[in-house]
Amino acid sequence: MENQNPPDEVVAVRKNGDGDIVELKLSSGQVVDYKTAQLMAKNNQIANVNVFRGRDGDEHLRSDPDGREDNNLDNLPPF
Repeated sequence: MENQNPPDEVVAVRKNGDGDIVELKLSSGQVVDYKTAQLMAKNNQIANVNVFRGRDGDEHLRSDPDGREDNNLDNLPPF
């Protein structure tokens, strides 16, 4: 029997000088880089986010659409 903890949520983000998210802070306190967060999202280890392929052909991380702006990754507090 698998005893899985509920997935972490993103609580804060760190952006580079261009305003791109480069690191994410999770509810567990763990800080992960963007690529690691993408892998974790694909493995359902981070709640309320998903990975999609953009027009640029690259994969991007985004909040699940729920009609709210305040929990979008770009609008989360910095750390």
